[in-house]
Formats: sequence, C-alpha cells, structure tokens
Amino acid sequence: MSKYCLTVTCRSTRGVVAAIATFLADHGCNITDSAQFDDLETGNFFMRMSFVSEEGVSEATLREAFAPVAAQLDMEYAVHDEATKMKVVIMVSRFGHCLNDLLYRWRIGALPIDIVAVISNHMDYQKVVVNHDIPFHCIKVTKENKPQAESAIMRVVEDCGADLIVLARYMQILSDEMCRKMSGRIINIHHSFLPSFKGANPYKQAYERGVKLIGATSHYVTADLDEGPIIEQDTVRVTHAQSATDYVSLGRDVEAQVLARAIHAHAHRRVFVNGNKTVVFPSSPGSHSSERMG
Repeated sequence: MSKYCLTVTCRSTRGVVAAIATFLADHGCNITDSAQFDDLETGNFFMRMSFVSEEGVSEATLREAFAPVAAQLDMEYAVHDEATKMKVVIMVSRFGHCLNDLLYRWRIGALPIDIVAVISNHMDYQKVVVNHDIPFHCIKVTKENKPQAESAIMRVVEDCGADLIVLARYMQILSDEMCRKMSGRIINIHHSFLPSFKGANPYKQAYERGVKLIGATSHYVTADLDEGPIIEQDTVRVTHAQSATDYVSLGRDVEAQVLARAIHAHAHRRVFVNGNKTVVFPSSPGSHSSERMG
C-alpha cells in the first residue's frame, strides 16, 4: 500500500472535511491520521491528512482527481508520497554545530530528508561534508559580487531540485528577491536574544547582563531580517554560577535541537504559514521524530 499526505489551506467553509473524506473513500483510500485548525480570527482553515491507498492509486492520479473538489471549495492543496524524502540544501559559514548535528541526524535516519548539497562561503567544512558523500560548494560572498554569488547559489539549488534551503548559521543576509522566490522554503536558526543583544558575541553580552534563559528560534526567512513566521523555539535555564563559555555551549545545543525540530516538522508537511504566524501540527503518536533524540 502507498502512503500519502494531503495538505489543504482554504477559507473556513462548511463541508470541507466531509468533501475530503468522501473523495478519499471513493478512491479506495483509508485515513490514518488527520489534524485540522480553524483560525477564527482570519477565517482560514488548515488540514493535514495521512492516508493509504489500498488500491495502489498513484500520487499523480490522486492529485489530478482531487482538483475539481479543490476548485469547488477554493482550496490550495498538495498531495505527497510519504516515501519520498524532501531534498534539502544546507548553507553554513564558520559555526558548524548545526551542520554537524543535521548530518548526524540525517545519517541515522532521524530526519526524513535527503541532503543534496552543502553551500558555504568558507572552506572550513568541506572535508566533513565530502566524507558524507555530499557535494560541497564554496561560493565566496563579498559586497562586490553578492548578486553573482546569489545567482550561483540558486543554480545549485535548482540543479539539485531542492525543495528546501536550511541556513545552518549561514552568516550572510539574503536578498529580498531570493527571499520572495523561495518564500516558505528557507528555514533559519538564531539565538533568541534579539533584539536585545545584537552583533558579535551575543552570548557574552547575555552573560554580562546576567540573563537567566538562553533560547533559540527557527523561522521561515522573509525580506524582514529575522522576523519571518516562527516554526519552533526552545529555552534552557542558566545560573550565575555558569560562565560565558557555558552560555555558548548551551546556546549551540539548543540551536541545533530547535533547527532539527523545525526541519522535521516542515519535511513532514506539518507547518502552514498563516500570515505572520505558522500553524504547526504535532507529530502523530508512534511517528519517528527527531524530537525524541536525547
């Protein structure tokens, strides 16, 4: 049996769930998991449904057959084969903790993704990436060549057929054009001290101010720097007895965990952009989730 995922976004309308359930039943499909959210403030409706095709109906056939139902209810929808892993390009600069964490989770199968390339503006992680049999692309970025560098980045993304770009501590600002072109398909990670502690050494600044909580935020990238719709966040408590070095170490750990959870949710099609916010459906019971890794 083939297992699929259907995602739907539309205006909240009576009969949406019934129409979807009826369609799937008529096409020999059995629903295995369903989550929905009706946003009363915006009037938007979001649904994610997993189902199996007991008759072996193909993804393309289901997508085409569902089109009239979607048109009637003005839905935005997508059908995905859950056996197909999402293709991901990771971008990194000189902080490698998130990259190394993602490579490990990918290698042991904790993330349902296929890392098709790593792009960096430095050579620091070429060896570790190549040792994982993943193509490594060093694309230098300067003030003078930024448009050309970004074009080179997009060529790699398009040639690899990547569905998602992950900024694993990539310390360059992307252009508004690239943000618009890849809207909803670029995920970033950063510490949650913003806007309090900007610039270099934010953890040192936090230590000097006696901060008691260290956090990280993962979000979709938009033209507004570090202000895109938030996918995942977490915090860890610190005390006066810990040093600035401890802050950095704990901060890196929470950044890696938060980024992995955000990618996991996105790759499982559990995240929906809802204006400046997101709707994130939880993993179904029994699913293999990176959140459970110690």
